[in-house]
Amino acid sequence: MSHNTEISPPPSKTIEANEYLTKDEYGSEDLQSISPEEKKAITKRMLFKLDCAILPPLALLFLCSFLDRTNVGNAKVYGLEKELHMTDIQYSRGLTVYYATYIASELPSNLVLKKVSPKIWLPALTVAWGIVTMCLGFVKNYAGFVAVRAILGLTEGGLLPGIILYLSTMYQRGELAFRIGLFYTSASLSGAFGGLLARGLSAIPKTGVVDSWRWILIIEGLFTVVAGVICYFFLPNSLASCKFLSQTERTFAIERLQADHPEKTTAAGHDGMNWGEVKRGMLSISCWLSALAYFGILAGLYSFGLFLPTIIQALGGYTPNEVQLWSVIPYAVAAVCTVIVAIISDRMKLRGVIMLFTLPLAIIGYAVIANIDKSHAKVKYGMTMLMATGMYASVPCVLGWNSNNSAGHYKRATTSALQLVIANSGGFVATFIYPSTQKPQFHQGHTTILGLLVFAWFMVALNVLYCAKVNRDKAAGKYEQYRGLGDDRDPDFKFVL
Repeated sequence: MSHNTEISPPPSKTIEANEYLTKDEYGSEDLQSISPEEKKAITKRMLFKLDCAILPPLALLFLCSFLDRTNVGNAKVYGLEKELHMTDIQYSRGLTVYYATYIASELPSNLVLKKVSPKIWLPALTVAWGIVTMCLGFVKNYAGFVAVRAILGLTEGGLLPGIILYLSTMYQRGELAFRIGLFYTSASLSGAFGGLLARGLSAIPKTGVVDSWRWILIIEGLFTVVAGVICYFFLPNSLASCKFLSQTERTFAIERLQADHPEKTTAAGHDGMNWGEVKRGMLSISCWLSALAYFGILAGLYSFGLFLPTIIQALGGYTPNEVQLWSVIPYAVAAVCTVIVAIISDRMKLRGVIMLFTLPLAIIGYAVIANIDKSHAKVKYGMTMLMATGMYASVPCVLGWNSNNSAGHYKRATTSALQLVIANSGGFVATFIYPSTQKPQFHQGHTTILGLLVFAWFMVALNVLYCAKVNRDKAAGKYEQYRGLGDDRDPDFKFVL
């Protein structure tokens, strides 16, 4: 086929996928006339390019986030608490103040993301908290520990809600869970990688006042700074600025996103702040139900990441180095299962329904580990795999679910952040329920998380029922007054269950 600058009428024969995708001269009208097979070929090629360009940088940033958030648990194993002369309560307070500032920064960060641009904002946050993490390696006392942890939360809080909002401007609703699963898997891997890295860094000999636990924080913080700088050069701001896509692919990507999100601005639009959307986001029933469910899940995830080394150590007979190595396996198992569940969720276009089956895995794990004797060390360790899998595999579904059911940029920005503001409050629970005095059973801590996970299951079930009711009401004509408004109240916008 010849490559003409104008195509009118559209070609009568089927265009080969590779030939079509190299063409830049197709406009919006030409895209409307292409066959379903050609659209499928474009979609496959375009998504592959987006995944290769966007997901690795985001996964790297999120890995750094979880690494810098939980490396204090590894540092504790190597003597942080002892050298800073802190009690268990003081250590827990230092962890808690992090969550307070983390939560406070999430919603403001999401509201300014579009103005500053994702390409600048997300890497800048990463560089900032990497520097703060390095500073944590030089603290001398409890006061310094608390102050630096507070600043760390302030710099790190905007990353996850920003990533979720950013992905929703790049992918259709039915494509989000798999992508969230891929980058969130890096959180699972951060547990494995963090344990291995802590094991290696602890072998660095003491230099002056720099002990093993200090090297863990300093080197991991430096790694984060470098990662942030690198990601700045790879993240595009929007579909319209994706230079790795051809003009045809960019046009097609924007049109299919607009068809999926009934919004009146393009993915590259620069509309002003819409406080009406912010208010709707704050009052969203679906957002609050999913956020409360995520609260229970994150309380378990954060306590699991912070205290897994301590739990393994309490089983008896392990050196600090062996504790770090044994902590790798539960995270690795969870990482694989998270991606599999995310694929199933996207294929079935279900979120909450999937979570009703994944959360029981963690519930079973906590129920068993909380009630068996310390002599059953292998069983306890096996349960940590169920715990990690059930919780991590639920996260892509709950994060994608909330974004899927919000339309309008500033409503989606608000619900993405509000969900995490509520959910991250679980960090307050996480920091106090595993004190050393509970060794080796940790019965109270495990039982608390067990109750929260059961609570999360019921919140998910309620949200499924609520979303199904909204869809029935739309089908019955109860939302006709919102038709054409370009938000999630439109009757044509169906909630994902």
